Parts: sequence; C-alpha cells; structure tokens
Amino acid sequence: MFLYVFLILSKKVNSVRKDTIVIREIEAKDNPKIAKAIRDVLIEMGVPKVGTAYEDEALDCMTETYNEPKKAYFVVERGDDIIGGAGISPLDNYEGNVCELQKMYFMPEARGKGLGSEMMNTCLNFAKQSGFDYCYLETLPYMEDARKLYRKVGFKSLEKPMGNTGHYSCTVWMLKNL
Repeated sequence: MFLYVFLILSKKVNSVRKDTIVIREIEAKDNPKIAKAIRDVLIEMGVPKVGTAYEDEALDCMTETYNEPKKAYFVVERGDDIIGGAGISPLDNYEGNVCELQKMYFMPEARGKGLGSEMMNTCLNFAKQSGFDYCYLETLPYMEDARKLYRKVGFKSLEKPMGNTGHYSCTVWMLKNL
C-alpha cells in the first residue's frame, strides 16, 4: 500500500494548527466522496458532462474499478474529506504496454500545496512497478496548470489520441516514456 503523509502548518493567533494530508490507495468508503469531488471539480472548471470523466460509470464504483492487476487509484485525504485523487490503468482499446493516468482532480483547497507533484510521483512509480513502458493521458486545452505539471514531469504532446477512452471532449493528448 502506498501512503504519503504531509503536515500543513498554518498560523492562527498565538497557535499552530496541524492538518494531516495523506495520499493513499482508495478504499470502499471513499467511493461516494471521490465521485462527488471529481464531479464538483469538473463543474467548477466548466468541463462538458458528455465525453469526459463526468459521465463515466466508474466514478461511482472506483474501488471496484481499480481493484484489478496493474490498476490503482489514489486519494488525497484530509481528515474525513477526500480532496483529490488520480489513478493508473492499462490504456483501453490499445495494444501495447501503455497505461493511462486517469481522473486526476483536486478540490480548490488541495491546490498549490505540491500535492499534484506528489500524486504524479505516486502514480508514475506505480506504473513503473507494474511494468508499463509508457503513460498516456488526455486533458482539456484550458486546464493550463495540469498541462504545466504534466510537461514538468516529462509528458510530451501528441497529434492524435491513443486507444479509445470515450473521452472525445478531451482534445489534448500526452505521452511519457517511463
């Protein structure tokens, strides 16, 4: 099991509060929380509901979806809240040793804390340990912060999609050699 713990220190008047943020593998109790978090972020960003992760049936049963060999989904937990997540799965409808970075979304309170980089490390390490040669992802052109992070860790833009994920509204495709 992967587990990362972060302590966020924030000063209040004459006191220090510690919020523990944990990146860990998803558990069944997380299913409704991560589904809501992902849908909330997609709505916040103005993402189309059709042709994106919003309409994926897997959102409501993430634990079951990722409970297979060479698949994993990780959540960002703060207290009792799930404030983000991302997963790795073999790329659907593609022949080759390629995984896909899937459903990487963070609630506003999780952004700007370095959690995106930590989540990328967690997911890419899992992909390497699972024996994948490449990692593929799809995103939207206006998700600039996400695209910046992907480029920073070595993803390169592609001219056309790979496989058939069903996310036809996602028009930015990227690939990383693991």
